[in-house]
Amino acid sequence: MSDPMAGLLSALDLTDTGARTNEDIFTGPSQWMPQGRVFGGQVLAQALVAAQRTLAEDRIVHSMHGYFLRPGDINLPITFSVDRIHDGRSFSTRRTQAYQDGVPILSAIASFQDEDAGLDHQIEMPDNLPDPESLPTTAESLASLDHPVARYWASERPFDMRYVPSPIFISVEGGHVAHQAVWLKSVGPMPADMNLHRAALAYASDYSILESIMRRHGLAWATPGIKVASLDHAMWWHREARVDEWLLYVQESPNAIGGRGLSLGRIFDRSGRLIASVAQEGMVRPPR
Repeated sequence: MSDPMAGLLSALDLTDTGARTNEDIFTGPSQWMPQGRVFGGQVLAQALVAAQRTLAEDRIVHSMHGYFLRPGDINLPITFSVDRIHDGRSFSTRRTQAYQDGVPILSAIASFQDEDAGLDHQIEMPDNLPDPESLPTTAESLASLDHPVARYWASERPFDMRYVPSPIFISVEGGHVAHQAVWLKSVGPMPADMNLHRAALAYASDYSILESIMRRHGLAWATPGIKVASLDHAMWWHREARVDEWLLYVQESPNAIGGRGLSLGRIFDRSGRLIASVAQEGMVRPPR
């Protein structure tokens, strides 16, 4: 992939096939990944875009809950079917299924709401964290490693990610704690359409969410024999923000047991506004 931003925008530009059953049908491409499996954040974001296509622009996503059912194949396109479950005066609900070879790889339900005035409060953003400009890029962190996965992470992902305290690509430095923070933003400018920004934020939210579990147990991505996979993903959008500006993704894991771990995330903009909350359970199996 020579242009990560073009790849991201192409993946989110679904095709309306014109086919109709009792559902709306869309198709989308699978992005190349070095391990041959579709990136979960990609199919999650595409499922959101498919649901958005069945709604008026002023009805905005506020929550989405999805289950990753099967690994996707990067060599196959993905078909999305959207069931218009409910349209009320203020809220709409959509169920999106993503299919390859006739079987579902993701099932998600999303809820949308008209903008409305109401109560307003939030938790505070952590302070005393370094600015993203002072932290090494992923490319700088992986500069000494010549491997297909490292090359992809370093230069072919559409998001710049900078870790506090440090990434766990090769090893886990410092204490084995169940929390971390990641500054992130897209590597290039995004279109003005805020629905695309919301979908792109869903895309990026899947990159590092399970790492707080791994960090707690001293497990790096390069650990031989480690197995990691997303099982489900829940996300709540609270306030509007652009993903081509720096966002702080704070992550912590309250629990791991039975080969599964839970991680919770909060996403803030640089002014301290809480933009979104994330929860994901994943399979994390250390080498035996």
